[in-house]
Order: sequence, then structure tokens, then C-alpha cells
Amino acid sequence: MIAFTLNGQSAEAPGGTSLLEYLRGTAGLTGAKNACGEGTCGACTVLVDGSPFSSCIMPIEKVAGKSVLTIEGIEGGEMGLYEQAYVEAGAVQCGYCTPGMVMSTKALLDRNPQPTEKEARAALRRNICRCTGYAKIVDAVLRAAEARRAGGASTAEPASSPLAAEGRLGSRLRRVDAAIKARGEAKYVDDLVAPGMLHAAVLRSPYPRARLLRLDTAAAKALEGVALVATWEDIPGDRFVGHLVADWPTFVAVGETTRYVGDAIALVAAESVSVARAALGLIGAEYEPLTPLLSPDAALAEGAPEIHAGGNILTEINLIRGDAAAALGRATHVVRHRYGTGFVDHAFMETESALAYPPDSKGVVLVRTAEQNVYDGRRYVARTLGLPDEKVRIVSTYVGGAFGGKEDQSVQHHAALAAYLSGRPVKLTLDRAESSRVHVKRHPMEVELELGCDAAGRLLCAKAVVVADTGAYASLGGPVLHRAVTHLGGPYVVPDIRVEGKAVYTNNPPAGAFRGFGVPQTNFAFESALNELAAIVGISGWEIRMRNAAKPGDVLSNGQIAGPDTAVVECLEAVKEAYDSAPGRAGIACAFKNTGIGMGHPDTGRCIAAIFDDRVEIRTGAACVGQGLATILTQIAASVLDIDPAFIVVPAPDTFLTPDAGTSTASRQTLITGEACRRACAMAAEALRGEAGLHGEGGADPHNFGGADPRGHGDGGADPHDVGGADDAAAPGRVAFPLALLAGREFAAEFEAVTDTFPSDKANPVRHVAYSYACHVAILDADGRLERVVAAHDSGLVVNPLAFEGQVEGGVAMGLGFALTESFPLAEGMPTAKFGQLGLFRATEVPPIQTIIVRRQGPGEAMDGGTTASAYGAKGIGEISSIPTAAAVAAAYAARDGRWRTRLPLEGTPYRKAP
Repeated sequence: MIAFTLNGQSAEAPGGTSLLEYLRGTAGLTGAKNACGEGTCGACTVLVDGSPFSSCIMPIEKVAGKSVLTIEGIEGGEMGLYEQAYVEAGAVQCGYCTPGMVMSTKALLDRNPQPTEKEARAALRRNICRCTGYAKIVDAVLRAAEARRAGGASTAEPASSPLAAEGRLGSRLRRVDAAIKARGEAKYVDDLVAPGMLHAAVLRSPYPRARLLRLDTAAAKALEGVALVATWEDIPGDRFVGHLVADWPTFVAVGETTRYVGDAIALVAAESVSVARAALGLIGAEYEPLTPLLSPDAALAEGAPEIHAGGNILTEINLIRGDAAAALGRATHVVRHRYGTGFVDHAFMETESALAYPPDSKGVVLVRTAEQNVYDGRRYVARTLGLPDEKVRIVSTYVGGAFGGKEDQSVQHHAALAAYLSGRPVKLTLDRAESSRVHVKRHPMEVELELGCDAAGRLLCAKAVVVADTGAYASLGGPVLHRAVTHLGGPYVVPDIRVEGKAVYTNNPPAGAFRGFGVPQTNFAFESALNELAAIVGISGWEIRMRNAAKPGDVLSNGQIAGPDTAVVECLEAVKEAYDSAPGRAGIACAFKNTGIGMGHPDTGRCIAAIFDDRVEIRTGAACVGQGLATILTQIAASVLDIDPAFIVVPAPDTFLTPDAGTSTASRQTLITGEACRRACAMAAEALRGEAGLHGEGGADPHNFGGADPRGHGDGGADPHDVGGADDAAAPGRVAFPLALLAGREFAAEFEAVTDTFPSDKANPVRHVAYSYACHVAILDADGRLERVVAAHDSGLVVNPLAFEGQVEGGVAMGLGFALTESFPLAEGMPTAKFGQLGLFRATEVPPIQTIIVRRQGPGEAMDGGTTASAYGAKGIGEISSIPTAAAVAAAYAARDGRWRTRLPLEGTPYRKAP
């Protein structure tokens, strides 16, 4: 036995395990997270004799006789100091990395009580955050340092509006889930346990394309501790599932051909993870390897085998307006290039995990998941088990990041199947290597582009062919291609345009939704060509954009009408000073991105305002995946109901409690579900006026951040992630609840935004429900490294500037990685990079990012077509924040060395040397 001190208490552990396995398994301390398993991300950071270490790779034997401190062991007063600093700074988004960040913060401040910003960034260099861009985490470290020196609470207050204390629209309300995440108390799926729980593991194909000849599970079934081995023959329902196309097998059947190295062959459920994985090695699977198709060219070659019946083209989408070929002939200047981008991994910090329960007395299967839409998860599970939807309940836990990568089925259906067949709870959590192997990626795209203008730099035409590698399965490849094609021409007036798009099946990992949804790839191509055109014409990148920027009422490049809220010009004006300040070192790019699904599809947000005697529950199936939706809905509800936001609770998405509000994609939830929330709360407010004759009278004691919670919860509210919903046992408040007269009533509302399909000519342009606009400027220093990024964004009304800044900073950081360092290499269809080799930006690499909020349209102003601005005119920010960054960075390097780079990640920079 290994003896050591754990959080001030004597502890003993058997050898042969990692420190993290002991902490999470035996000790039940789940604050340290298992994110990478290779010691490179910092999510599992603990202090050993005061120094930070990655517990995932530390053998338990290494702590013999030493003192180990986890986040649970930080003394209450000191923990409150870190909590307050992280909450006030806005340093928490998905929260999965946060406990590790806090531990690194403590380690730094214990040895250096007055660090500089540079020293704070250096202390965080072993901690990866995929959400925030690090700026606010560094701010939190410096706030905590100041508070420790002052001997108490933080004295640094964030810049705020006069309404900040009330949590109304436009205020910098602290995230409603930040405190519990900062303390390491938020429960993610892999933190959960259930009595009698089994652990599952899945056998995957070792080949991207091979025929499965034989499957023998007898030895695996005979292994002690194994409770279940399941294959394709054990599926009670449909064997194929999929987000839009049911083409993805739950298990590959004997005699069938695998399509990528993530294909599932069999599943084991056992008493422990180690036994389950050992059993996988005992399954006899015989394959006939076949030549894989690893590129669109190979898949489209004459005589290529079909990956799916019907051919290797998933879909083709064309945008044709006018005669681009003829216009190219009239153009004074034309730029022609082939641009390319590769696979990129989402690298969300929390890997996929699900905890499923066998049918209860009513035949209901419960699954705890972390995904972007619990109703999609219900569909995957119900289809697999052959059950009606009402017999499947999906409840979300906290979600440790997604970025589009948690829309498809991954572990939900396998965990549910194992629980259904075994009669016991089953948890299935993918380790990092398996997660990278299985889940969808950003589409690689090849873009052949011709862009023409007149002598003055006014755009005449664009002609492009876009080929996307959609990988082994459809996922969301069709809609992603649609976005790539229809956004290629940017927020400009392009009179004649022809874009031909094609998504091609290959035996690579499936490609699907990823922040930006296909637009970053084609934006890089178009904006890079536009910068090159500017140089040929002899004007600046800023000037050519100003001459071609779409204004309200103009026809956009995709044929839709630019609404009165269009602020491309204003975004350009906001960055002009920064761009002009660094000649020869600055690059610029613009972007636009749809808010809402579009493509002619109904897009519905739903919300229920449920009134209790001490709180309002804002119930919606919309997922909070780190973007802060629960806080946004809280502010909308507080504004409509004119109450203290501390009276508002947003329960976790639950198919038995919360209505379907669609997936958290397309930057849609603030507008679509936010408007549903506004309507539901307006109904409640009207009912209250009818009941008591109240006219806008708010509750006493507006939100008191430093005092007690009116519901009696010191953390600002009950953890809504109990299966039963919000904390029904909340203590009566010391402040009268203004809506108590409506206790027991529910007010349900929905908002449907339908967008017309794109026109094929210029005669009948239509308008999307909303577009966001942006302009980014990247500036290099004398050594060719990033000096700063200036990001001007028009996203309508900004409900919460603190959260908005965090989204922009995180999006820019992701865009910088896309531009300079990130890749997902494959060898014969098999991923070869570890998590630490993906090229993710770290705190020491992200430059200062200046966020500029731009707004043209005021709340409630009429939009064209007779519609009215929704959710007070708020629009999306989550995706567009990452889109124009890559082209701006490429332009900055071109300004520096005259080289127009056409592939990502960019080569010949200090971040990535030329081969």
C-alpha cells in the first residue's frame, strides 16, 4: 500500500494505478478531470508538495510520503477567493478545464504573490482551454493575486453598465453556473456513479475499409467480471442511425464492409473498465482488408467502389446568379487560386460519455448525456432499442464543450443498449484516443476560386468549385456544404456568382458540424483572394472591402436581401484605426454568418416559464454547451418579468421536463429560444398584471452578488442538473417573490423562424431571419509573431457583454489555431496525433484580443418583409467569432513578406516552418 497525505488526511492506495484513477475512482474526488490521458492538457492538475502535476500520468507510487492537494481540499475562504475571481472575470465557460486552472493559479500564487500578466500566462501554459481564449482566465489569476494580497475578497470590479447589478439586458451578469464550476463541484457525465453500475467498452475496426468475415465472442463472455457482450445480432431496433441520414451502423454485421476506423464491431459491459477493455482483446474478429478511399479524388475515380449504395457523392449544392463566366471575361483584374484546408479536431475538453439505466417499472430507459440536443439523443436511443420516444428519457449533465462535435450519436445508443440488455446501469466513456478516432471532424475543403473586379476594385464576379471530404458517413455534411457554398461570397455585393459544391464520401473519419459550419473554409479562400485583388488594384484591403460591403437593402452575394440591421460598413469603420496603424504588418478580413437553421426549414425555439412560490423555472431543451445560454435566458426573463435574476432557475435539458428547442447549432439559441423565452415570460407578466394589478413593479433587493441568495443558496442557485429538475426543496427566500400569486401555473411559448430557400437568380431575392457580421484585423510584431487581434462584431443587441467578449476571444483563439497550427493528421485513415500534438493554442501564444461591439439596429425596430426583430434584436456570436481570423492572419503575413498563402495551416511562419 502506498501511504500519502490527501487534502490534509492520511490516505493509502494500492500500487499499479495512476493518481487520477485513485482520486476519481476510490476517493470519489471528481474535481480533477480526465481529459487527455497523456499529461498535456492540465484538466487533471493537482498539487504534490505544493507543485502542480498532471495526475493522469502520475503513478500512485510517485506520491508515497508526499502531500497531495485537489481542488476539494482548498480551504473554504481561499477557495471563495478563487471562485470570486473566476466568476467576476468571466473566466468560466464550459468549465471542464476550470478546476485544473484554479489549481495552477494556486500553485503560482503560493510561490509568487504578485505575478505579472506574462508570469500568469506562463503558469497556465500546461493548461488547455478550448472555450475562452485565456484572456479572462489570466484576468482571474491577477484578480485572485490582488485579493490574496489584500487578505480577502477581490477588490477588482469589472467594467459594467448601470444595470449590472440587476442582471437585465445589456448587463455583465456573472454566469449562473460559474461558481459551481469554479469550485470543481459541477457534475459531468463521467463524474456520475450508480449502484451496481457496469462499465462498457467498444471494439472498433482496425481498418478504414475491410470486410468483417468472422466474429467470435465466446472467450470474452467467459472472462470473469464480464456481464455482457453485444454485437449486431443483439440490437432490438434499427441497426442504423444518423443525424439526418440513417447510414451509420450501431455495429457492423458479419459480411459487411467497414467504412472507417471508428466503426463499432462489438460492445462489452463489465464490472470495471479494465476488465471491459481486456475482454475486447479476447473477441475474435477476422477481417479481409480492402483498399481504402482516402481522398475525394480516389472516391470519384472511375471504377471506385461505392462506400454507400448509390455512389460516393453525398450531395451537390450550387449557387448560381447571373453569368459569372461572362463577367470574368469583362473583369479588369482576376485572381485565380486553389485554396485548401484539412481535417481539424474539435478538441472539446470533455470526451463523450453516457450513463444509461435499464427500463424502470414503467418501461422507461433513462440516459444521462452531454450533447447538443437531448431530443436528438432520444431519437438515436429509441431507434436503436426499438422503443417509442416516450419510453426514452434523456437528461443532460453539464457539457464540457462541443463546438458542433456532440450533435451525432457517439456513446448514447451503445450505453443504452448495454443497460437495456444487461438490466444494470452502464457507463460508457471514451478515452481521448478513441474519442479522436470516432467523432466527426471539420470538413477538409478544396476551393478553386476565380474572383474578378473592375479597375476601381469593385467586384464583378466570383466563380468557384468547392469539394468537401465528408468522410465515412453523412452526419451534417449536406448542410455544412450548403453553408460553405452560400457564404463563400462574403458580406459583399457580387453581381454575378457561380459556386458549385460537392460533398464526397471517403473512408476517412466522418466530417460534420464544427464551429462555423463550413464557412471558415470558404471564407479563407474568398477573403484571401480579395486581399490579393486589392494589392493588384493598388488599394488597401480595408478600402476594397468598403467599396464592396453590402449595405441595408443591397442584394448579398448569396442573393438574399441585406436587412436594416446590416453593419458591415460599421464593422469596417471600427477597425480602420487599428488596420492603418500597422502598415506592412496588418491583415484584414470580413465575414457574415447565418443565425438560425435556414435553408427553408422550420426553426423553432420553445420555452416554458413555470412559476413556483419561490422561483421561476425557465424550461427549455436548448443545451448550454459552454456558450452561456442559461445566463442569457436568465437575463431575458429577468428583464421581461422585472424581477431579481436570483429568482430564476434554468433546469437542465430533459426530454420529460423541457420542450424541444432544437439543437445548439447555427448560432441560433439566443435569438430563437431567447425569443420563445421572452414570449413565455411576457405571458406570465400579463397574467400577473391580471391577478394583482401590478404594472412593471419589480421585486425588492436586486441581485446581491455579495450577499445571500433569496432562495437560500450561497452558490447563487441550486444545481439544476438533478434528474428531478431544479431544487424543489429550496428554502423560502428572505425576499418576497413577486410572482408568487402565479404559483403552480406554466406559460408555454414558441418562436418559429422560417427562412426561404436561396434564389437561383437575381429576380426574387429573399431574406434570412438574421445575419451577424464581423471584421477582424490581425497585426504582427517585428518578429512575425502575433502582436494583437482586433475583432469588430455586429451581433445585434448584446445581452451580456461579458459573455460576448468571452465568445469572441475564444472564437478568435480557435481561428488562430485554424490559421497557424492546428491539424489532424491521418495515416491510412487512422489518426496519428495525440491531443498535445493537435496544435491547440495555449495561454502563452494567444495575443491580446480587442473586442469591439457594433450595432446598427435598435431593439424592436421593424425588419423588412413585415417581420419584427426577435429577442430584442439579438443575433448569434458563437460561430462568426472564429470565421474571418484565418484570412486576416494570412493577409498579415502577405503584407509582411509578399507571399499569398493558399493552404491552412499557413506555412513559413514562426508558428509553422515551411517544409
